[in-house]
Amino acid sequence: MDAKITLSFDRQVIEKAKAFAASQQISLSRLTEFLYAQITSGDYKSLDELPIADWVHMVAEGPAEYKKQASRKSLRNEFFDAKK
Repeated sequence: MDAKITLSFDRQVIEKAKAFAASQQISLSRLTEFLYAQITSGDYKSLDELPIADWVHMVAEGPAEYKKQASRKSLRNEFFDAKK
């Protein structure tokens, strides 16, 4: 059974990934699902252990950045501090 999720990516990465998925005659959703299936099928302890195929490098641009989302409290404080 399929479930929906919402993801945010850099616009250029999305456009390249869409083009790649189209060239493979699959949807971007199925490409993403395939990548997650590959990641979760192995016993990887860190991102450095993941096997990255050449075609993944074709849709990526530059080094990967893993950003932790700020807490609601810190965002609220930042907002109110900016109003001062």
